[in-house]
Amino acid sequence: MTILNQDFWDNQYATQQTGWDIGGVSPPLKLIIDQIEDKDLAILIPGCGNAYEAQYLVDQGFTNVTLIDISPTLVNQLQQQFAGNEGIKVICEDFFEHQGQYDLILEQTFFCALEPQLRTAYVKHMSELLKPNGLLRGVLFNRTFDREGPPFGGNTAQYYSLFSTHLNPIFIHCDESIEGRQGHEVYVKAGRLQFL
Repeated sequence: MTILNQDFWDNQYATQQTGWDIGGVSPPLKLIIDQIEDKDLAILIPGCGNAYEAQYLVDQGFTNVTLIDISPTLVNQLQQQFAGNEGIKVICEDFFEHQGQYDLILEQTFFCALEPQLRTAYVKHMSELLKPNGLLRGVLFNRTFDREGPPFGGNTAQYYSLFSTHLNPIFIHCDESIEGRQGHEVYVKAGRLQFL
C-alpha cells in the first residue's frame, strides 16, 4: 500500500506526476467564486496544488487568501509565483496541524486525496477552522474507483453521515464538471453546527 505522506506528495510534484491537474481553474470552483461579493473574506484552500483557483481569486480582487500544501517543492514554486502579492499567503504545512479561522474554505481534490481513515478528522478540523458563520464549499467525487487511490471516492449518503457529525452539509449534483468527471461530482456546502 502506498504511504501518502509528505515524501509521496513532494515526489509527485518534483517529478511532475500530477495527473489530477486540469491546467486551470476548476469550472465548479469558478462558479462558486463568481457568486462571492465580499472580496475581503478570509479564504483557505487546503491541499492547494498548483493553485489555479488562488490565481483566479487574486484576478477577481480577493485580498485574503491562504494556501496550504504539504509538498515543499510545490510550496516553494507557489511562494515564488505569488511573491510580492500581499493578498496571498502560501504555507508548507500538514492540514491537520493548521490553525486559523476562515470565512470560506474551498475544497477541490483535497478530500479525495486523503486516505479514507482520515475523513473523520478532516470534517472535525474543517469545523474548527471555520468561523461561526463560515462555509466549506467545493466539489467531491460521487463515485467509487476500481483501483487503489488516490483519488478515493464515495457517495453522498456516506458523505452526509460523515459531514453531519460536525457540519450541516448540503450536497447538490454538479453540472459544471470537466470532461471525465461529468456525472461524478457533487457540490458540497457546509457550515458549522450551531453548538460548536
